[in-house]
Amino acid sequence: MTSEEQPAAPAPAPTSLANRYGGQKRAMGGSFGRARSTGGTTDGRKRRRNLLIAALAVAVAFLAWVATSAATGSVSFKDIGYSTPDATLAQLDFQVTKNPDSTAACAVKALDSKFAVVGWKVVTIGPNDASAGTDGGHTTAQRVTLRTESQAVSAVVDNCWLPSANK
Repeated sequence: MTSEEQPAAPAPAPTSLANRYGGQKRAMGGSFGRARSTGGTTDGRKRRRNLLIAALAVAVAFLAWVATSAATGSVSFKDIGYSTPDATLAQLDFQVTKNPDSTAACAVKALDSKFAVVGWKVVTIGPNDASAGTDGGHTTAQRVTLRTESQAVSAVVDNCWLPSANK
């Protein structure tokens, strides 16, 4: 039997990295983005200047937003303490900080040992004099008595808001 001559296997490709992954890439810095007629620096300076101006404009806008949001009416509160004189009452002492000319509303609640609400009340805190409380009338102390369904083990302020701001 005679065997037919088979073609030889193709020669293996060179195993250099350039053949596997392609040639070396051009650097991004190069002459990309530079003015070709002036030697290459004016476009880069203009781009940096424009970026700096844009960053400063964003920073000024952010500061203006922070300043105006703080100037609009806001109210904050701080729990001071509570007492439970008997199984049907709870007293809560807290401080409210607001603009002295504004009226605030605070929701207060009394909780039992399983954190269930056993008493709830919305308290309205009207405008106050500059001589009332501290900080020129901004912070005032409040004491609220809540009726409870069962023995309360704590009382807290749930939230405070400015009712006139929602109209």
